[in-house]
Amino acid sequence: MYSSFEDLNVWKRACQLAVRAYQVLEGCRDFSLKDQMQRAAVSIASNIAEGAERGPKEFAHFLRIARGSAAELRTQAYIAAKIGLIKPADMHEIVEETKQLAKMLFALAKSLKTEN
Repeated sequence: MYSSFEDLNVWKRACQLAVRAYQVLEGCRDFSLKDQMQRAAVSIASNIAEGAERGPKEFAHFLRIARGSAAELRTQAYIAAKIGLIKPADMHEIVEETKQLAKMLFALAKSLKTEN
């Protein structure tokens, strides 16, 4: 399986997405939405890491929270693009990556259930 959360591709991709969110929002002057989006992005990777350090049952719970954060970020990206805070191309990139992460998180949680 894995020896540490750092071995998980989903965690690596979630970290990359968080960094990308910071880059996309660097010049954003809407500090409230910027903060919400950055928090949601960081929350994805953070919940994967925290859950991995707990037992499989708790890990599955934290993976569900991470999926929720991905959906939150996806929603915020749609809104940010509609009001002109981020470019449509950046919105598309964030949306697609959050969708992929959600699929990976779901698959990982499902694999935890079949192991136990």
